Amino acid sequence: MQITLAPEPLIALAAGIIILLAPRFLNYVVALYLIVVGLIGLFPNQMANLMH
Repeated sequence: MQITLAPEPLIALAAGIIILLAPRFLNYVVALYLIVVGLIGLFPNQMANLMH
């Protein structure tokens, strides 16, 4: 059985945990999240290759 995970939910989960643990980093976490999700949206094939 093969399990495929999408990167966006994992990134969102990690960002949420970081914000809960250290709310003073909220601006940085949100900025990094937006950059990563934007890059995944622009280059989906390259990001899929990195995940395998």
